[in-house]
Amino acid sequence: MRFTAKYFLISLLLMGFLACESSTAPKPEFLFKASMLVKENHTWYKAFKYFGELLSERSGGRMKLQVYPSEQLAKELEALRLIRAGVIDMTISASSLTNFAEIMTFSDMPFLLRDTVAMQKLINSAIGKRIEREMIEKIGIRPMGYFQRGERHLTSNRPIKHPDDLDELIIRVPNAPSYVVAWKAIGAKPTPMAFSEVFSSLQQGTIEAQENPFAMIKNAGFSEVQKYLNLTGHVISWGYPLVGEKQFQRLPDDLKAIFLQAAKEMQAYEHRLFLENESKVQEDLKAAGMIFVTVDKNAFIENGEKAVYESLSPEMQEVYDEIKKITR
Repeated sequence: MRFTAKYFLISLLLMGFLACESSTAPKPEFLFKASMLVKENHTWYKAFKYFGELLSERSGGRMKLQVYPSEQLAKELEALRLIRAGVIDMTISASSLTNFAEIMTFSDMPFLLRDTVAMQKLINSAIGKRIEREMIEKIGIRPMGYFQRGERHLTSNRPIKHPDDLDELIIRVPNAPSYVVAWKAIGAKPTPMAFSEVFSSLQQGTIEAQENPFAMIKNAGFSEVQKYLNLTGHVISWGYPLVGEKQFQRLPDDLKAIFLQAAKEMQAYEHRLFLENESKVQEDLKAAGMIFVTVDKNAFIENGEKAVYESLSPEMQEVYDEIKKITR
């Protein structure tokens, strides 16, 4: 296998992590390791910790979950590869899954959805179920539900009200083709980069801007290195909490039932945290000195939507057209 040597080295590092834990604690039958890109105060991390508590309590200690924040174990794309290789077990992702199955692009596509109502329609549609099925069958990773993300907005150190203001602004984007296509089409210079590298890159001037939901902007402390929060709302998306399919299938039936029920409760718990946090975090960002900028959303859509559509394969263009019908 191409990545065997790398995964062996990472396995040794993980063993070092685990060796630091108490040797007196009883060993669970099934130990899961989850890699988070967010810090401990983010709703996703809190939801996974809650999930771990449910697993341990309801299985009588037979299952245990260790949650590592801030990409301590691996960056997002590498975490997906490690899950597929069986080195780690869980993470949260969406657009990065496009690297393994093209249909995943619709879970996190610029200019596709107009609001969260449309998002819910897509998730619950036949296409939404196809996305989940392909994750399992083509990628070998099982979705445990979905987490809300909120709209993604652009941050910068000069106001951006219209695509004309971009002028090849160097913007960090996730490692997903649709993001690169969209921002390039509207006049920016998109640069794929791991989330954990964004703050230092903004600080050093390697990149000039980035785009994320409100909660991620606060969680990463971007208000310290970015002045303007431009309300582009260019993506309405969700994130999938994920577990390796092989890892899940190793569980006996009684533990699978506990696992799946706990996952449902984790999703509901995260949704509550998200709604409670969403309005507060905007006030926190304003209090931290960020200036909110109203933009010409239609201009962004007109410049970017066509380019994203044309970048898709003919099969995926048909799916795109169907999504537009579903989400009207």
